[in-house]
Amino acid sequence: MATVDRSALRRRLGRVGVWGALATASAAEERPAAAEIERFGYTALWFGEGLATKEAFAHAAILLAATERLVVATGIANIYARDPTAMNNAALTLAEAYPGRFVLGMGVSHVPLVQARGHDYGRPVTAMRAYLDAMERAKWAPPPTPEPPPRVLAALRRRMLELARDRTDGAHPYLVTPEHTARARAVLGPGPILAPEQAVIVETDAARARAAGRRHLAFYLTLPNYVNSFRELGFGDADLAGGGSDRLVDALVAWGDVDAVAERVRQHHAAGADHVAVQALATEPGRALDDLRMLAPALLG
Repeated sequence: MATVDRSALRRRLGRVGVWGALATASAAEERPAAAEIERFGYTALWFGEGLATKEAFAHAAILLAATERLVVATGIANIYARDPTAMNNAALTLAEAYPGRFVLGMGVSHVPLVQARGHDYGRPVTAMRAYLDAMERAKWAPPPTPEPPPRVLAALRRRMLELARDRTDGAHPYLVTPEHTARARAVLGPGPILAPEQAVIVETDAARARAAGRRHLAFYLTLPNYVNSFRELGFGDADLAGGGSDRLVDALVAWGDVDAVAERVRQHHAAGADHVAVQALATEPGRALDDLRMLAPALLG
């Protein structure tokens, strides 16, 4: 099978993309919204997969069909939601239909979300390695794609980053800081793609911004994978209690005016990120697209 041209992948992804923004929208609502994101100049759109969301590959097909050039990336497709052959062949299906426009981000999810599906949660790196092995054995009868769909892993800590480096095209860390980006780049080395997510709030009032940040962090602070990652970054019990300290919120959620948000994205790039996926956490319902429009000149210029 052909290998992924990572230089070309970097160009297609661009320096800044969008994460989320359409998570709970209907298909009728998200089609024009995705087209708007493309018109703003963003070059990639990432989205998650949860217990109550659209299925990842059906969702990707909706977004690809609604846009012309936008790279659509799963951030992430849960390995417990489908077997390795289904994951492999679904990705190949989209890669053949939309050449150069689909990126497969995969992850092991979290204990309660996996158990809710009726599965046992295995040791993350062991489970992901076995899953990748099985994907390599999958059969594909249609004509081969000129280039396989790029694969990246949701990776926070060293061992998963090493697996991403050795077995895929890179890593897509979620809910991280520029300091984490620097550590991840040191583990990955110069070749693999590093595409962290960064939550942002265009809001200069500290109380309003931090309240929105805490709402965003509330669920993640119940998940050991993220809590362990935060501890490795130097946050302690006081930071993790009570919905998160101001220090934790400020580190994980970039808030302020457009220049302040853009500076955080620049910090990720300076730390080694190839691409930053910006998640707009609007303080008011329906404002995310407006914030992405406002941010575009500063982030993409």
